[in-house]
Amino acid sequence: MTAFGLEHHGIRNVAGVDWNLSTPALYEKIVSRNEGLIAHLGPIVVRTGAYTGRSPKDKFIVYEPSSADYISWGEQNRPIDPQKFEILYARLLAFLQGREIFIQDCYAGADPNYRIPIRVINTQAWQNLFARNMFVQIKNRDELIEHRPEFTVISAPAFHAVPEMDGTNSEAFIIVNFAKKVIIIGGTSYGGEIKKSIFTILNYYLPRQEVLSMHCSANMGERGDVALFFGLSGTGKTTLSADPERRLIGDDEHGWSEDGIFNFEGGCYAKVIRLNPLAEPEIYQCTRKFGTILENVGIDLETRRLDLNDDSLTENTRAAYPITHLKNIVPEGMGRHPEHIFMLTCDAFGVLPPIAKLTPEQATYHFLSGYTAKVAGTERGMGAEPSATFSTCFGAPFMALPAEVYARLFREKITRHKVSCWLVNTGWTGGPYGVGHRCDIAYSRALLRAALTGKLEKVPTHPDPVFGLAVPATCPGVPEEILHPRNTWPDKEAYDRTAQELIRLFKDNFSKYASQVPPEVREAEPGAHL
Repeated sequence: MTAFGLEHHGIRNVAGVDWNLSTPALYEKIVSRNEGLIAHLGPIVVRTGAYTGRSPKDKFIVYEPSSADYISWGEQNRPIDPQKFEILYARLLAFLQGREIFIQDCYAGADPNYRIPIRVINTQAWQNLFARNMFVQIKNRDELIEHRPEFTVISAPAFHAVPEMDGTNSEAFIIVNFAKKVIIIGGTSYGGEIKKSIFTILNYYLPRQEVLSMHCSANMGERGDVALFFGLSGTGKTTLSADPERRLIGDDEHGWSEDGIFNFEGGCYAKVIRLNPLAEPEIYQCTRKFGTILENVGIDLETRRLDLNDDSLTENTRAAYPITHLKNIVPEGMGRHPEHIFMLTCDAFGVLPPIAKLTPEQATYHFLSGYTAKVAGTERGMGAEPSATFSTCFGAPFMALPAEVYARLFREKITRHKVSCWLVNTGWTGGPYGVGHRCDIAYSRALLRAALTGKLEKVPTHPDPVFGLAVPATCPGVPEEILHPRNTWPDKEAYDRTAQELIRLFKDNFSKYASQVPPEVREAEPGAHL
């Protein structure tokens, strides 16, 4: 129980309340309520129904006086009328009456100076376990009793909106209300909506304290040296940061304060479709552990053995597990200022080099651009092929404030702390999607390792003739010809045309930021040297 009861949320007359259940207790609830199956070696397998990925068109922020002037309104941050919210919220509270609910009190943020106390309320036991896995757990019982959430998430997947009445896009909704400090989710069971809604509120509050909130993973070397990995889903962020030679600080979301880096979460949310146990052994082992939630993963109903290659439900199969499932971690979730930043892009055009050193101005340009290719299954409505996209700060759907706020903090911090920044293409080489092939993960690892150990700093660089990026001449363990992507294309003229097309897309996308950034950042765009 807690001193801050359900009456503060307007929740009454529920059939039962399960406060901060442990993982084994939640397993019992999940199985008894037929919400999931226990697989071989102990993970729990669940289905998320029609929604197997995020639903960005169903996310809204309440347009109210306390936050309206700060939010960057638009396609990513859609406004919804406060009255519409109140009516929907009242119906949600009525829906909860007579139902069993599950509550986890926890923190968002490992650093005590910046963390936010949160509460997650669920109608599904497995989603409550998801919240327990993903956020920072409170181990002290006295601290749990005194816990007062600054923000609350209420997730009820079986409760649907009525678009004609509620002003939503569909029956599903994810609505953030900064005035009431509450997030309501309905119509979708996809666990990622809970995780990313909390990320959205951190992206709103922390930059106003001069803390850069980032969609990135982070790890630490033996010297205590920290590296950040930016990139959207499918670019290799989780895979490449889970390096057996380095300790993982966090998988996906971090803050950068005056004291250094800190993890926002207490768990990992990894894509596991066709997971290779040899190339990604750390993540693979987590799919075979008690406490891991596997979303939409194939399972043999007789033997209860997993089929990680099964994409019959979605390409976006996921594993949600506490970070303590990994052996090589930084338990406190904090580290000093980074020495290296890697911006991972899955280039579907196949024209960017596998690695290039960036100036601070180029790094800021690419941070704002966030170029990659969205991978099928990560969001609803996508086709089978990757789609080239530009996602501001590598996390546009979750950035509540104007882009220039994050860009200013980013440039100030990498300049002040003399951070080495790199652009890394984990996408295609030898041609575009459908012609070439994905960069070998072993080569990507070798390139990152050479950068982290300082070997690439000693290697001469050559300017890429098209993009103007500083490309290392050689790298241990990597064939020299793949460092220069034009050499890998059989048709050199086709490469030139495709590269120019990508440059045009970069320029068109960046035009919306041009008036808000210094001239030297504008001049860092690809092809500006020509």
